[in-house]
Amino acid sequence: MKRQGAPSERKRARIPSGKAGTANGFLMEVCVDSVESAVNAERGGAGRIELCSGLLEGGTTPSMGVLQVVKQCVQIPVFVMIRPRGGDFLYSDREVEVMKADIRLAKLYGADGLVFGALTEDGNIDKELCMSLVAICRPLPVTFHRGGGITDRNLQRILEGSGATEFHCSARSARDSGMKFRNSSVAMGASLSSSEYSLKVTDVAQVRTLNAIAKNILV
Repeated sequence: MKRQGAPSERKRARIPSGKAGTANGFLMEVCVDSVESAVNAERGGAGRIELCSGLLEGGTTPSMGVLQVVKQCVQIPVFVMIRPRGGDFLYSDREVEVMKADIRLAKLYGADGLVFGALTEDGNIDKELCMSLVAICRPLPVTFHRGGGITDRNLQRILEGSGATEFHCSARSARDSGMKFRNSSVAMGASLSSSEYSLKVTDVAQVRTLNAIAKNILV
């Protein structure tokens, strides 16, 4: 088995998913890792959500509890990330079994589409694995991914230069935690580089700004 990929690079390409979210002539997908961010993305004008966990690792499979509650709280389509861990995209046989199980569970809990990627150790798309996963995803649409996103600084250039009508972003900003007790002597994981009391959530204003830029160019 020869599967691998660079951990910091992701490219996005779509297997057709119908017309959901394209009423404005374009589709803005927002990557979220919480119910709050999902609600904010919809409020800001997103046409679709990519639901993940672990955005600091580039996005991993979310819990089915988060998926279930997000589906209860938003009306726009929710595509679920299928990625068993952070790091590269070379998966072991056991990790593949986890991905297959997660796809089945995501379908059961109401996913509107699935998102995944897999590469060989040489950095090429693992077509055999990807097609086997696509087969399990049917009849739901699939997005192939490997990372990157959109900001208000590059969106206009990208849309004008590429002719794309769909784009992906996280549009997050920091929100201060409601915690009053704060222990400065103990840090939790990634909080070694950022405070655990500063929460990253999707920003309604940022989503609206990106939406307005896209409308100005594409509509």
